Amino acid sequence: MTRGVRGDGSPRSRGSSPRDNTVRLREMKRADMTAIMALEEQLFPEDAWTPEMFAAEFAQPLSRRLYLVAEAGNALLGYAGMMFSGGSQADVVTLAVSPGRWGEGIGTALLLALVDEAEKRGYEEVLLEVREDNPRARRLYLRHGFDEVGIRRGYYQPSGVDAVVMRKVLG
Repeated sequence: MTRGVRGDGSPRSRGSSPRDNTVRLREMKRADMTAIMALEEQLFPEDAWTPEMFAAEFAQPLSRRLYLVAEAGNALLGYAGMMFSGGSQADVVTLAVSPGRWGEGIGTALLLALVDEAEKRGYEEVLLEVREDNPRARRLYLRHGFDEVGIRRGYYQPSGVDAVVMRKVLG
C-alpha cells in the first residue's frame, strides 16, 4: 500500500510535480526500525516502546495488524499501527509524527488510512488510548470522529500518566 498525500492529508492530485516532496504512506518494514526507534524515543522519552515490543507486533500475522510509515524521499516522517483482534473492534496502538512536520496533515493521513482499513475489514468501531497530557493528539482524534469514552488511570508507565480512551463508531 502506497498512497501519496498532500500536506492537508488529502490524496495528491495527478498533476503534482514529482519533485514536490510528497508524503507517501506505505507498510512498515523491519528496515524502518532504526528511524522509528529514534522518533519513538524523541516523542515518548518516558514510555517509549522498545525494539522488543515492535518485534512482538511484527510477529503477529498480517491478518491481525497493520503498521504504516509516512515518508518523503528517504526521510521517515511518522508511523502508525493498528491491531485487528477479531470481534467488532480494531485498536489504534501507536501513531507518531516528527515534530518538525506537525500541522502538515501527516497524522491525519496515517489515522485515516488505519480507520479506512478497519472499515474495509468490516469492523464496527475503532478504539485507542491517548495520553491525557497530549492535547494535540486528542484534538486530532476528536476532529476525526472519535469520542472520549473513559479514563485508564496510571496507564502509561513508568510515568503514571492517565490514558483517555477514545472510540469511533464506523459505517
